[in-house]
Amino acid sequence: MSNYENFSIPSLNIKENLSTFVIELAVPGLKKENIAVEIEKEVLKVSSKGSEENEKKTPFKYARKDFDFTNFERSFILPETVEAEKIDASYNNGILMIQIPKKEANKEIKRMVEIS
Repeated sequence: MSNYENFSIPSLNIKENLSTFVIELAVPGLKKENIAVEIEKEVLKVSSKGSEENEKKTPFKYARKDFDFTNFERSFILPETVEAEKIDASYNNGILMIQIPKKEANKEIKRMVEIS
């Protein structure tokens, strides 16, 4: 049997509106304490380190295992248009949601210049 389960990474959605990017990662069965969200320079890194101790506690031997997110890492390059210091994350019902606010665009001001 192939050892493909070691290469599992969570599926994700990336949504965007005028003011925010939202990354949703499907990580069922993980505790939020085992998930890390880090920002270094322009890179957002999401990772999880599970314990082998939890793996040994199960009374089952897997015949097939399509998901195993106990150890994963995903990285995203942040565009210059986001406010990295205001990134927020929440975890609910197996979905990690990361909200990335955009910087306010410089509004172009149109005005008339009087000719003297």
